[in-house]
Amino acid sequence: MAESMEQDSARRLSQARHAARRVALQALYQWQLTGDSPKDILAQFREERPLKGADLDYFRELTLGVPEELARLDAAVEPFLDRPMDRVDPVERAVLRLATYELMQCLDVPYRVVINEAVDLAKVFGAEQGHRFVNGVLDKAVRSLREAEINAAR
Repeated sequence: MAESMEQDSARRLSQARHAARRVALQALYQWQLTGDSPKDILAQFREERPLKGADLDYFRELTLGVPEELARLDAAVEPFLDRPMDRVDPVERAVLRLATYELMQCLDVPYRVVINEAVDLAKVFGAEQGHRFVNGVLDKAVRSLREAEINAAR
């Protein structure tokens, strides 16, 4: 019984974080296009969008954390790009930044989950083959960003 409750709790957390990533991606996309303050966008989303079911703390962390760490995130992923970051499609750019943030800052989230979630977001919001681009870049980047976790899995 306790195991079942733990599994339910883990599933709810996973679903809430999935919802938070989805909304955070939209907020980051808006931030990239408008240059508005991430705090203002966060407030706007909380007022105007249905965030029911989303982990609001995680949404906040991602929406504020990515812009705050932008230089580090871009520097970590750019070696694995085939073009400059500013030439990457805006949706894929937001997905890559979001995933790179999670890989660098959210070590409680397994790297496979981060990559799978990023690919799923790119499939929903990105260009037709954008998910393949995102997957390829993150597969390369994760080797340096989560080297210890990858080695432990072997």
